[in-house]
Amino acid sequence: QVQLVESGGGSVQAGGSLRLSCTVFGYAGTRYMSMSWFRQAPGKERREGVAAIDSAGMTIYADSVKGRFTISKDNAKKILYLQMNSLKPDDTAMYYCAAVRRSGMLDPTYEHWGQGTQVTVSS
Repeated sequence: QVQLVESGGGSVQAGGSLRLSCTVFGYAGTRYMSMSWFRQAPGKERREGVAAIDSAGMTIYADSVKGRFTISKDNAKKILYLQMNSLKPDDTAMYYCAAVRRSGMLDPTYEHWGQGTQVTVSS
């Protein structure tokens, strides 16, 4: 059974940085696995796709984070990362890792999900 475990969230002031990690358990390898980061802000019903990386290593970002966030994957360690720089209060949300997409890279239709890690950015 695939399990995704996020870590690295926390509280930071605007302009600061955080790096989120998502460790994959119960899967032979992540090299050909499409993975992504989503977030759900307080009071919002839908999870927003933030960044994704497909099986060929192609990456895609939401317009709101382009130039500030970077997604990467260490296949040897089976860890997905999200480096977040120049954080803004609007980035405050619960961040979720997801794996094995069923449709668009930033659509919330992935097969496996983590429990989330909270990111809070204060002004």
